[in-house]
Amino acid sequence: MKHQIAAALALTMIAAPLAAQEQPGAYDTMPNGPGTGPYPAIMTQDATLPAHVIYRPAKLDNAKALGVVVWGNGGCSADGASARQHLIEIASHGYVVIAPGDIMSGPGATRKREPRAADKSGQLPPVATTSADVKAGLDWALAENARSGSTLHGKIDGQALAVAGHSCGGLQALELAPDPRIRAVLVHNSGVFTDGTNPIRGITVNKAMLDKLHTPVLYVLGGPDDIAFPNGTDDFKRISKVPATLVQLPVGHGGTFRTANGGAVAALSVDWLEWQLRGDKSAARSFIGSNCRLCLVPGWTIEKKGIY
Repeated sequence: MKHQIAAALALTMIAAPLAAQEQPGAYDTMPNGPGTGPYPAIMTQDATLPAHVIYRPAKLDNAKALGVVVWGNGGCSADGASARQHLIEIASHGYVVIAPGDIMSGPGATRKREPRAADKSGQLPPVATTSADVKAGLDWALAENARSGSTLHGKIDGQALAVAGHSCGGLQALELAPDPRIRAVLVHNSGVFTDGTNPIRGITVNKAMLDKLHTPVLYVLGGPDDIAFPNGTDDFKRISKVPATLVQLPVGHGGTFRTANGGAVAALSVDWLEWQLRGDKSAARSFIGSNCRLCLVPGWTIEKKGIY
């Protein structure tokens, strides 16, 4: 029975984000803003990094040394624009953010989304993108930082590197988290399956991987209505070797990714990155202390380990 439950949950984690993207509506017509940070950002692609979408400040000469965030898409989909509002917002605070795939949603879409149908047994095909595709974005950014003539030459802070992801993409983030170059991890609406199975084809994770975390980790869940609630809360209970924070907003599995500038989830994600990667004491106030900013938001909950 446990395996059946895990398989059903896996089907939802990989298919639900895609199904939501298939529904035409306001999000597909919502224009890309520049974000609210000090460095107005753009969404672009680069021929030297095929099948990836890049979010970065539009003007690089005036930007501070850039951090890098590599992102796992919801559903492990090949739509690198599926969380574009969220990722543009992060980029506007001085980051290069890279998602695997192409621009398949929004007014700038260059390819149509390709629904992934289950077979007669109800099993979906393997994931459209893998953690290796997420890692390729990190490798590329660091190589471009070193390459003479690159737009990013000398622009990146090689110590300010993070991995993040939503739902199935959150599992990709956990797969990449042991990389020694990574300095911060964000897991959105996700977690390792509690029964130890790997029902998503193309994802290989287990609870033992949580012991390989070597950086602080932030889990963001959508409350008890989030399908990833059992997995994510169990992950948090098991993490013992690194500082960890679990923030819950009662918004369900979809978070606030489809709102202008990524909504509340983008804002707290920026604070986590600014604190962990840049030591920003103001950003840290969202998380530290008994009266932390997130501690005071009605309806939200925050749990902490090794963070005071």
